[in-house]
Formats: sequence, structure tokens, C-alpha cells
Amino acid sequence: MAINIKEMHIKFHVEEAGKAKQGASIDKEKVVAQCVEQVMEILKLKKER
Repeated sequence: MAINIKEMHIKFHVEEAGKAKQGASIDKEKVVAQCVEQVMEILKLKKER
């Protein structure tokens, strides 16, 4: 079964816990993966309605 997404709005806010060392980077892939996981969960809940 195909899923058609007509419109999707994604917002996220990233906060660093504590003070990070200078030059430390945020794992962008991990942040994106978490966002995708949450979006998929929302779509699943909407489909169940």
C-alpha cells in the first residue's frame, strides 16, 4: 500500500546538555534519525484514527 504525503511540516529544536567542548559537533545523522522516527510515529497514529 502506498502512502501519499500531501504536506509535511517538521520543526525541531536541538539543545546541548551542559557545556560542550569547543569544536565539538552535534551528530546530525542522529538528530535527523530521531526526527524521522517521530514523524513516522505521528503518521502511524494518524493512520490508526
